Order: sequence, then structure tokens, then C-alpha cells
Amino acid sequence: MSIRAVVGKEAVKVKQMDMTHGSLWNKILMVALPLAASSILQQLFNSADVAVVGKFAGSDALAAVGGNSAVINLLINSFVGLSVGANVVIANYIGQQKKDKLQEVVHTVILLAIICGIFMLVIGISFAKPVLILIKTPEDILEQAVLYLRIYMLGMPFVMIYNFGAAILRSIGDTKRPLFCLIISGIINVILNIVLVVVFRLNVAGVAIATVVANIVSSGIVVWILIHEEESIRLHPSKLRINSHDLGKVLRIGAPAGIQGMVFSLSNVCIQSAINGFGPDAIAGSAAALNFEFCTYFVISAFNQTMVTFTSQNYGARQYDRCKKVYRLCMIMGMGICAMTSTTFILGRHLFIQFFTDDPAVIEYAMIRMTHVMMLECLTGTYEISGAGLRGMGYSLLPTIFTILGSCGFRILWLYTVFRIFPTFDWLMNVYPVSWILTGSAVVTAYLLIRRKVFKDKIPSVKEESR
Repeated sequence: MSIRAVVGKEAVKVKQMDMTHGSLWNKILMVALPLAASSILQQLFNSADVAVVGKFAGSDALAAVGGNSAVINLLINSFVGLSVGANVVIANYIGQQKKDKLQEVVHTVILLAIICGIFMLVIGISFAKPVLILIKTPEDILEQAVLYLRIYMLGMPFVMIYNFGAAILRSIGDTKRPLFCLIISGIINVILNIVLVVVFRLNVAGVAIATVVANIVSSGIVVWILIHEEESIRLHPSKLRINSHDLGKVLRIGAPAGIQGMVFSLSNVCIQSAINGFGPDAIAGSAAALNFEFCTYFVISAFNQTMVTFTSQNYGARQYDRCKKVYRLCMIMGMGICAMTSTTFILGRHLFIQFFTDDPAVIEYAMIRMTHVMMLECLTGTYEISGAGLRGMGYSLLPTIFTILGSCGFRILWLYTVFRIFPTFDWLMNVYPVSWILTGSAVVTAYLLIRRKVFKDKIPSVKEESR
């Protein structure tokens, strides 16, 4: 079946979801589940990189690829947060019925994505080796890690285009076509992994090349979709330009989210540096376990992004009671599904880890990380979903401050206090659940207080319909 047959304008008409009227729980699931599936599917395809090098190129290659994850997430999260701003601004305009404003936002956002991607490409290639040395990457895997990171960075413009383009589609409730993009690009990634690593023996370079090609494909399909979309959010390449007013709105919401992502990832880079001190086996084991953590976290992330979109539209439409109900449903469903997913991985950890490695020492480290971190992974929903609610109402700076202090600052403090007293891998991993409890308590409290203040004496313009 051709791409045109699946996503073409004539063959498929994606109706904009009405988030401001009618039942909420089913609409939230219709948006969140494909979004979670997209992220998990993308992670599974990325896991193929780790699994292929772990099985066919050895533990050192596995450590070289996996040890880069913290650095890559630092670079990506620094700018992907801006896509949250794009989502909020577009969804808010939709809620206010200001569809005439959408065209300028779409073209501003896509051009911003291109600029950010090129900037990241240059920074990533230039500083790959110094950064990996800074986080104490072991000498015996350093050159492989540098090679992987530099090749990976070549795909950054395409990563940004996909993420910003997908944010535009999510703002109208469309999470299915971005999923289609990832299915196609992920299949290509897996095939190229096997061909380049198993057949041509390119090892870490092979999985990096496969990832770049896959990112090019996914971004290309998203651009094709937007070019053939309905006029309100249609992309016209000749009209790409920055509208300063819309850029300001996007940055006001997205910049704090980007800073949060950057500092959050920076704390993980510091933790990765501590992990590196335990040697290649710990790096490889942590990298293997991290694949399962990502899958569980992406459930929370899906409901986080759903919360932003639904809150933005209903807040723009002055549907304050619906904003409250969106929060309750996203929190209950997000944390519940995350808990079930984490439990599945923990119970089957002995089987799952063996997909990545047969090395007993690597497996031992992976087991420790899975049990200590994933047991309470669902608690990430307390600050992620509450923070999303604040951003949907236009309060983006406050959750950023709490997350920086509660998660990032606390984690670094832990490294220099608790971890120095108890310098074991187990105690290093304990920093995650403790930081989630502290940050979640602060952000939930902030959300409830600000919501009460903002909604005080506000009467919804349209009463809640059938639930």
C-alpha cells in the first residue's frame, strides 16, 4: 500500500477532534494511546540498535551505543521542549476558534525546527568527544562512542522536523499518522541495523547510519502529510518565515519546557558519569535496562502531551470544569497504565534482559536498575501531568523551576552526599524514585493552588455534557 493511499488528502480525511464538548475519557484514550504506541514503538526500534550491537558486536559496542543515550537526550530535550509551546499555541487558537492564526504558527514552527536542528548538528559534531570525555567514558569504548554520536548528530535536523511536525498534528488530536510515520521508519531502521551490522560488520557506525536514515524517512512523511493537510494547518514551503508574535508565544511556553528538559537531561548526564565509573559492564547493563524504563515513561509522556492539548483547547474555550476533569482522567489513566507496564517488565526481567546480552555481569547491573527504578516509575506522572496542566493554562515557568530543583538539583546533591557515603550501584539508582516523590509533591501542589486561583469565580461558558 502506498503512502499516498494511507495519508493522502483524498484518501484519508482526518477530522479535527472536538475536545471541548462531549465525553472525555474515550477522546483522551484516542489521543494518548496512539501517542504512547508511537513513542514505545520508536523506543523498540531504537532498542534494536542496542540489541543488534549487543548480540553481534559485543558488550563494548553495546556500552558505546548505550552510553550515548544521556548525551543525546540532553541535546534533543533542549529543543524538543519548544514543540510543547507550538502544541499549546495552536490548540489554544483552535479552542478560541481563531483558525485564521494557524497558518502563520505552522510556518513559524517548521522553520524554527529546521534552525534548531542545524544548530544541534553543528554543536553535536563539534563537541562529541569533549563531552564524552567529560562524563568519563572509558578509554576502551571512547572512539566507538564518539563515532556513533557524530553520525547520529547528522540526523538532528530531521529529528526536529518530525517532532515539531508531529506536535502540529497532535494539536488537532491526530496521533495516528505520526504513529504510521514511525512504523515505516522503524521497519527501515531494523532492516538496516541487520544489514549494516550483521552483514557488513559496521558495528556502531552501522546502527548510527540506520538511525539517521530512519529519521530522514519519518520527517519526510510528516512533511508530506502537512503539505497535503487541510488549509488551516497546511504547510506551504514557500511561506516558511518567522512571525515574531507567534514565535514569542511559542517560546514563552516552550522555552521553559526546553530548559526543563535540558537541565533534567543534564542531571542524567551527571548520573551517567557516575555509572561510567563502574566500568563497561555497568554502562552496558544500564543501557539495556534503560530501554524498558523508556517504554514505561512514554506512557506518562503520552498522557502528559494529551493533557497539554486538551487543557489548552478547553482553557481557550473557557471550559474550566472540563479542564479539571481532563486532569483527573489523565492522571488516573496515565499512572495506572504505567504501573501495569512497569510491573510486566519487572516480573519478566530475567527474560527481557536476555534480548540484549548474555553476559552475566551486564545482566546483573541491568537487574539492579530495573528493580530499583521501575518499581515506582508511575510517580513520574505526578509532576509530568500536573506540569502539563499548568503549561496548558499558560504557566510554563513554574513547573520548570520545581522540576529543576526537585529532580535535577536534588539528583546532583545526591551524587555529592548520599552516593559518596554509599558508593554502590544500588544507591546510585535510588536517586530516581526519591526525586520523583519530592518533585511530584511540589508540582501537584502548585497545580492545584494555581488552578484554584485561575478558575475562581469563573463559570464555564458551556455546561459539561454527557460523560
